[in-house]
Amino acid sequence: MMYSYIMIRTQISLEPDDRALLAELSLQTGRSMSALIREAVTRTYRQGAGVDRAAVVRSVAGSWVDRDEDGAAYVESLRTGARWSEVDR
Repeated sequence: MMYSYIMIRTQISLEPDDRALLAELSLQTGRSMSALIREAVTRTYRQGAGVDRAAVVRSVAGSWVDRDEDGAAYVESLRTGARWSEVDR
């Protein structure tokens, strides 16, 4: 993989078992240990890590009950139609 940005070299200390696991995964996947660590960091700390998605869904459940229209009707009411009249030209 070619990176078009600057990466910062960081030294980490690993337990022997963790180092062995990374070495094995590297052999199995053909990916470098650095790439495996970067992917793990992204998966763990960037992409919604720690977010309880079920709690998020529960927190918004029923938020539409005070409306007279459904979601589709609401979205349609936001559309002015100006875009479509230009397409027909």
